[in-house]
Amino acid sequence: MDYLGAHMSIAGGIHLAPGRGKAAGCGVIQVFTQNSNQWRGKIPTDSDVARFRQEWAQAGLHDVISHDIYLVNLASAPGETRDKSLAAFREEMERCARLGITKIVMHPGSHLGDGEEVGIARIVEAFDLLIPAVPEFQGKILLETTAGQGTNLGYAFEHLRAIMDGSAFPDRFGVCLDSCHVFAAGYDIATEEGYRSLFAEFDRIIGLEKLLCFHVNDSKKGLGSRVDRHDHIGQGSMGLSGFRLLMNDSRFAEIPKILETPKGDNEEMDAVNLGLLRGMIG
Repeated sequence: MDYLGAHMSIAGGIHLAPGRGKAAGCGVIQVFTQNSNQWRGKIPTDSDVARFRQEWAQAGLHDVISHDIYLVNLASAPGETRDKSLAAFREEMERCARLGITKIVMHPGSHLGDGEEVGIARIVEAFDLLIPAVPEFQGKILLETTAGQGTNLGYAFEHLRAIMDGSAFPDRFGVCLDSCHVFAAGYDIATEEGYRSLFAEFDRIIGLEKLLCFHVNDSKKGLGSRVDRHDHIGQGSMGLSGFRLLMNDSRFAEIPKILETPKGDNEEMDAVNLGLLRGMIG
């Protein structure tokens, strides 16, 4: 099985997610480890952990990647949201350590008008508290590229580099590159010239060795729109060229590529999108 997959529901228990992924034809999956609309989640029991690990092994997945809840904003000012964000991300690290998940994808955060430098400094400070607080989590925190909507940080590769450079634990970070987000942020991943230029710039600023995950999504809105709206592969404004280049790029053959295309009423669309992407190979 290859390194293509999708975000899977944990309804009924996280142990059900690997089987759902296998049924959809995934070689990797991404999950929330808790209800994504609530600040607090439960820490899995020993039996929860055993069931999850058994189902993961039986499904034969290369990797299970976690995505932190969207409520977390580590760039927020001191106060209730920051306190809740720190507690929630700490719990996320604790849960992943128990479950054997070694990659946590997260949106860097929003500065909410306080400015990019201030926001980045707050993110650095947060991780310098969190990483030593949860020594049992030995995995990587994957900073996700964002579309730059509102005051969201992470739409420029320089933001992600600044977080790593600022941290006392630079080797604990990687990057998750979202195709829709970079396109909306103004990086033209959809053309051959743009694709080559984007990865050359990524390598120069961050380093390709830090690229540990992709979110493979088309964009409802145009290049540089700064609007984060995902679409099915080939149904948005990106066309198929960029996806074809990615699927045939030997540098990234064993990097997890996760669909976050709209679920809507049709659960079958994961299989359709995965089939379309696999059909581009070669």
